[in-house]
Amino acid sequence: MCKESNRAYRLGSDKKKTRSNARIGYRSPSKRSGGAIVTPVAGTTRDRRECIGRVGGTTFRLVDTAGVDGEKIDHAFGKQGKHSMDGAMIRQTMEAAKQSDLVLLMFDARLGVTSDLAETVRWLRKLSNAGDQQQHREIVILANKLEGDRWASMDSNVLDNLAEVSRAGFGEAIPISAEHGEGMVDVAEIIDKYTLEKRQRFGLPLTNEETYKKNTDDYNEKPLQLAILGRQNVGKSTLVNSLLGEERVIAGDTPGLTRDSIKVPWLWKERPVQIVDTAGIRRGLQRERSDEIEDLAVLDAMRAMKLADVAVLVLDAQAQYIQRQELAIADSVVREGRALVVAANKMDLVVDDEYTKHDFAKAVQEQIEVRFPMLRKTPVVAMSSLLGHNVKKLMPTVFEARDRWARVMPTGVLNRWLQDVMEEHSPPSQAGRATKIKYIIQTKGRPPTFLLFCNVSELPVNYLRYLTRHFQDSFNFFGMEVRLVVKKSDKNPFGNKSNKKSFVGIGGWKGRQKRMIAQLKKTGMPTKKGKRGKRSKS
Repeated sequence: MCKESNRAYRLGSDKKKTRSNARIGYRSPSKRSGGAIVTPVAGTTRDRRECIGRVGGTTFRLVDTAGVDGEKIDHAFGKQGKHSMDGAMIRQTMEAAKQSDLVLLMFDARLGVTSDLAETVRWLRKLSNAGDQQQHREIVILANKLEGDRWASMDSNVLDNLAEVSRAGFGEAIPISAEHGEGMVDVAEIIDKYTLEKRQRFGLPLTNEETYKKNTDDYNEKPLQLAILGRQNVGKSTLVNSLLGEERVIAGDTPGLTRDSIKVPWLWKERPVQIVDTAGIRRGLQRERSDEIEDLAVLDAMRAMKLADVAVLVLDAQAQYIQRQELAIADSVVREGRALVVAANKMDLVVDDEYTKHDFAKAVQEQIEVRFPMLRKTPVVAMSSLLGHNVKKLMPTVFEARDRWARVMPTGVLNRWLQDVMEEHSPPSQAGRATKIKYIIQTKGRPPTFLLFCNVSELPVNYLRYLTRHFQDSFNFFGMEVRLVVKKSDKNPFGNKSNKKSFVGIGGWKGRQKRMIAQLKKTGMPTKKGKRGKRSKS
């Protein structure tokens, strides 16, 4: 398993809210710090969300799915449910069940066996009987919302519900409380048990050490973290499905379908990619105050952006002009230090014989440059994700942006560039004193950050913009923020580091220390300052 494959979308500490975050409506998290969106509202989860779990030495892939409406299972695979959201949710859930080795079927033990649970059990039994013989699938029932031990009293109906669900043919239900973490030890034992059985069945080692070393050797390159951002209903989920070549996430015409940030591991031309489909981001004023789910979805999208290498901003060609909200998203991406690529979607609605896709991409680039000069010459890919036109050109552009974003420039090249810039346009003097930029070094990449050593503590903002613009033109650092940090340095960095007395003489300061100790032992008096003790001839 690659080390980067379990990179969770969490944020340890949030910075102070910036202007762009305020325009987006992003608020620092208080309680929730990552993971799936959890609310009391039924149907909160829609897509299936995957992550890597570990119990002791056992590593497994865990998939969170949407709740199943038993009455709509058969309709989900018919013509009526093909284009409905409920049908797409059920298909996502059932696809996860088909691909799994262990299915944990949860139900509310306080309600007992409902019609939805009965239909789901029937469908899972049918899936087990008609499944591939090579795939051994186990089904375990979990009785949720059983906190403490009061439910085990004789006056409770929970015991009757547990006895009734045990007749489904999947064994006795395991009592748990997901909210309070009770019963998780039993679940861990089940996962470890069936993992060992599968390894023995396929002749694999009982531990993950050899498998981990093999996977580490296979994937030396770290996965590219790619976040798909944009407003609602611009085609983000459709773009993800078009790139993957399958219906991996729910897509449709209804705004706000996506809620959780769905991370999908992917190989593009044998290069690992972690592509993340995020929820549409609306301004805070456009959201309903009572809708907590949308706020959590935006928070999840911003977290995905902060952990991405490259962010793809999807635009809608029908809008004809770039919206203020999209500029705010682009500003957040750049200020966070991520690389930006613009995907101008739905070009099939505006492109014809006279107005080509290149004209469309150029027009989008010009609009960005006029509204946001810092993002001039940002890579723009005109496409139609629904029809698949020009989608294949997105990933090469993304990898080129990541390579520029992570590039480390040689110090000699940087200082020769600085010398040419200084000869062309020297910095303005400050307080009657000539401003000198002595040299420049790169402190880090990802994002590219450079340190300017000057004889002043700061440079004028307009001159820093001039340096940034010249640097982007010279080294092709477009679509990202080039951070130039000024540091005051009065001394020559290539001269002596200090004006203190140099340690001359035989043995240097260590030799003097030995002679002082010998003089002290011999005479009982330390050597006087400024005088050397006579060395013995022997």
